[in-house]
Amino acid sequence: MPRGVVPRQPARTGRQDKVRVPQSVGSKNARVGTGAPASLPRAKSRGPGRGKAPVAAPKIRQKTAAKPAASSVAKIKGYNPVAPERVADILKRLDQLYPDVTCALTHANAWELVVATILSAQSTDVNVNRVTPELFRKYPTVQAFAAITPEQLEPDVRSTGFFRNKSKSVVGAAKRIVAEFGGQVPDDMEKLLTLPGVARKTANVVLGSWFKKAEGVVVDTHVHRISRRLELTTQNDPQKIEQDLVRILPREKWILFSHQIIWHGRKLCIARKPKCADCALESLCHAGDKTWSKVEMHQDAKI
Repeated sequence: MPRGVVPRQPARTGRQDKVRVPQSVGSKNARVGTGAPASLPRAKSRGPGRGKAPVAAPKIRQKTAAKPAASSVAKIKGYNPVAPERVADILKRLDQLYPDVTCALTHANAWELVVATILSAQSTDVNVNRVTPELFRKYPTVQAFAAITPEQLEPDVRSTGFFRNKSKSVVGAAKRIVAEFGGQVPDDMEKLLTLPGVARKTANVVLGSWFKKAEGVVVDTHVHRISRRLELTTQNDPQKIEQDLVRILPREKWILFSHQIIWHGRKLCIARKPKCADCALESLCHAGDKTWSKVEMHQDAKI
């Protein structure tokens, strides 16, 4: 080589003419020779910076097995939501919270309770209690209701919703009680179920709250929702929920349990944003829609 002639040095980026750098060359100390084969793949640059080694391909994370649902974990651990000791603890705490609660519907006799319960469907007890005082002053007896037509009753119960069907049920029940039961509301489940507008919920309310007969458990919207949250049932049908509850609750608690759960649903365990931080049942509740929890939550334990 003639003196004073310096051979051309490779560019720092490794992109000098006619030179291809293999991808495996990533060390800062690697020197790229001018005689590298042209068929090798071109190395990728990290960006505008110079003198930096090419970026290695990102590592692919291996997918791990999904964790089992909380309810599955609970079953594996032997958790039994309807274990007698857990049910007893729930009842004990309800007794402490609501020791002497009664039916929230205002009434003075069995017939007024029948009317109020029919009107409470798809309505609130507060709304019904605003309507019934004037209604019972206007029609003071079951005979007075039996003497009118459903159309005459409709304006008086309009604010409770579904007023046409409710008017037919109330007047029809009054006529049946006067014609077949001597004007007295029967204290028998089978007879009550023959009255228009009276299903098991209404019959259980009348038998339990007025006649003090524990023939079943009242399942209204609060009992439905909270029984599922507490994992006392997984059913959605009211009759199947009642069947589950009568199997696990002592008979002497059937009447009071419904009243307590209804009051609990109004005060704390409300539908959209339950006040879990203030609830005495919180440590026993694993509902998936809790707003605050210090225990494991089960995603299938909700309405």
